Amino acid sequence: MLVVKKFGGTSVANKERIYNVARRCIEEYQKGNDVVVVLSAMGKLTDELIEMAMDINPNPSKRELDMLLTTGEQTSVSLMSMAMAALGVPSISLNAFQVAMHTTSNYGNARLKRIDTERIKHELESRKIVIVTGFQGINKYDDYTTLGRGGSDTTAVALAAALRADKCEIYTDVDGVYTADPRIVKTAKKLNEITYDEMLDLATLGAGVLHNRSVEMAKKYGVALVVRSSLTNEEGTIVKEDVKVERMLVSGVAVDKSAERISVIGLADKPGTAFRLFDALAKANINVDMILQSVGRDNTKDISFTVDGNCGDEALKVIEDNKARLNYQNVEIEKNVCKVSVVGAGMMSNPGVAAKMFECLYNEHINIKMISTSEIRVTVLIDVNEAERAANAIHDIFGLAE
Repeated sequence: MLVVKKFGGTSVANKERIYNVARRCIEEYQKGNDVVVVLSAMGKLTDELIEMAMDINPNPSKRELDMLLTTGEQTSVSLMSMAMAALGVPSISLNAFQVAMHTTSNYGNARLKRIDTERIKHELESRKIVIVTGFQGINKYDDYTTLGRGGSDTTAVALAAALRADKCEIYTDVDGVYTADPRIVKTAKKLNEITYDEMLDLATLGAGVLHNRSVEMAKKYGVALVVRSSLTNEEGTIVKEDVKVERMLVSGVAVDKSAERISVIGLADKPGTAFRLFDALAKANINVDMILQSVGRDNTKDISFTVDGNCGDEALKVIEDNKARLNYQNVEIEKNVCKVSVVGAGMMSNPGVAAKMFECLYNEHINIKMISTSEIRVTVLIDVNEAERAANAIHDIFGLAE
């Protein structure tokens, strides 16, 4: 059996935890299984590297930032291999070049294109535990790229798919997927299982347990994921296509405090206006989420949309640089906002979920700035200071703590 195990930064934050992870992997190895381990950078090392970069240059190039950040994972995998050697088990650490993991050239948020598996298979045949850097790849220029925060999850799923692994286990500092972030909602419950679609929406909307692209890839290639804690032996949450139990109306509540809203005011109310706006953003690799267009008046209209907080200022600059082409009157950015969402496959056959959520926010005197919906999701944009109160109230009204 081939098992891929991914461990996050908190799981390898210090010597004690590195040895804890090493022992867990060796336990799997000693059952006769092949083991591939994917690691994130130790603890808060990625944040420390970013701080170091900003201290040197407040506006570093994305290429050089990726060159710096990939050192974090290389530190983790080499120390892990040393720990396994100290415990008497053969292992080898490999970085993105040595594997090799080919990506697009979008520094800071690259996408995996393909993985060369020959080196890994060779090392597994030599009965070594193979330890691979997460979060990183190489592009056509032979430059390092990174896959975005949380990208080690995507590395693990991609390896599991490419190697046709029997299991892909994602180890974190929590023991599974919860109905809400337990740091925000104290009554949140762990789910035994959840569908890919529900997990994808929760991950996209702020649940930090899994990287959204990892769930997308797991669904595409049928990789069964298990999310569990690296610090206990508790059973985790299985992420798969179908769940056995009857679907709950709502599976979870997600909070995303990184959102920012941009409003472009006074655009011409004619065909092609929205295309020109979002085409300019797409060419700058800026993802747009919630979109609201006002009713036209005096031959003009307003368009508001949300972007990730890391892209807000960049999106604003793109719009300002294209003012002559877009022909708008004004552009504004609002940073103190957040998205709160309810997600659940049971919503498809149960009308009234949105109304119940809106009633809950009304009772809490929380104003809704924007709304977005899908078959299994309702998302609202509210003031960031109201986030925790909203999440707790919504969690309670849908009975998720019961």
